[in-house]
Amino acid sequence: MRYLAPKRASNAFNDFAKWLTARGVSLLGSRVLAVRGRRSGEVRTTVVNVFTHVGERYLLAPRGHTQWVRNLRAAGEGELRLGRRSQRFVPVEIADREKPELIRLYLRKWAWETGAFFDGLKADSPEADIEAAAPGFPVFRIAGI
Repeated sequence: MRYLAPKRASNAFNDFAKWLTARGVSLLGSRVLAVRGRRSGEVRTTVVNVFTHVGERYLLAPRGHTQWVRNLRAAGEGELRLGRRSQRFVPVEIADREKPELIRLYLRKWAWETGAFFDGLKADSPEADIEAAAPGFPVFRIAGI
């Protein structure tokens, strides 16, 4: 399972983005994801980028099978927060064969921020390259409760 652990500089940026988002300032779709920890049972939070495709909203994990991904799978629900507003949701994991278009959309919007986590993939990479990499990038559709 592909997982890129965050480094200190990334943590600083993520902490700042989370701080802004928690106060209602979204950075191109950022939200604070709150999900119950699979072992501790405590609510864990991290900043994520939400994007829309064909009227549906999605989350993509550019670092791979991260702790928030594992927690979301185990919990079966999460909450997206922007300032005082929050939305509970059920994550619907997307099959690898359906991911390439979503990965391209994500890269078009956030390559400047997260492109280093995509192992050289670009929005205009060949379809075969994105298909081959798809299993390393969990994607979830955000479904209402």
